[in-house]
Amino acid sequence: MDVKKSYSDGSILAGSTEPGLGRLVLNRPEKRNALTDAMWRAIPDAIDWLVIKQNVRVIVIEGAGGRDFSAGADIGEFDTLRNDAGSARSYEAGNSLAFGAIRNAPVPVLAVIRGICFGGGFGIAAAADLRIADDTARFAIPAARLGLAYPVDAMIDLVRALGDQQARHALYTGKEFSAEHARDIGCLFSLCPPEVLDRQARELSRSIACVAPLSVRASKAAITALKSRTEDDLRKAKAFADATFESRDYAEGRAAFRDRRGPDFKGE
Repeated sequence: MDVKKSYSDGSILAGSTEPGLGRLVLNRPEKRNALTDAMWRAIPDAIDWLVIKQNVRVIVIEGAGGRDFSAGADIGEFDTLRNDAGSARSYEAGNSLAFGAIRNAPVPVLAVIRGICFGGGFGIAAAADLRIADDTARFAIPAARLGLAYPVDAMIDLVRALGDQQARHALYTGKEFSAEHARDIGCLFSLCPPEVLDRQARELSRSIACVAPLSVRASKAAITALKSRTEDDLRKAKAFADATFESRDYAEGRAAFRDRRGPDFKGE
């Protein structure tokens, strides 16, 4: 990463690889990128830094080490940080902040998945806008096998990513499922061999970064509003859509079309 910043003692890495492209790395490969409480709580700050300070137009989330996305929450912390209803609520507040930061980021978030993508790790991927994986990816939501429940907002993401019936099956049984199954039920945008995944991620993120950022923001807000049906989300989506017509980028898009050249969008 050309510009980078670390959080939670280096277990969360954020950086900008090239103009417009942000990267957030879950960096505990020796623990299959299992997330500590500190890592959960660092994710919103890392996303804010990428969006506000680095002006990225898309964020790629992946696991370090080239083997796994994430094994989910670090169960080794549960005896002290998630051992009763009170501590569990505090712990899950950090989970919800992380999921919300990904879900509500003003730019698209792309989860790039290889290897294990379990539990809270799958929650992170489910909160993202798009998911791509290689054929080593494996998915599971093992809450029922641990005797716990996930935050409601995370459940909404899981149902959105898997669909009602598949989410119920994954949650009720805790069973693992393959990348091929995830693709077939529409959870993945694409599935490819391991040697192709990085290239696909790069091409997809660049294709998002090169179009008009305000248009993408409006589209993301509109999709969110259509899902939530809340007055606040509908109002926000309309405001973002209206703003595109007053933007310099809209004038640039028209001029580029007229002049038969590629547009140079600034997000203004």
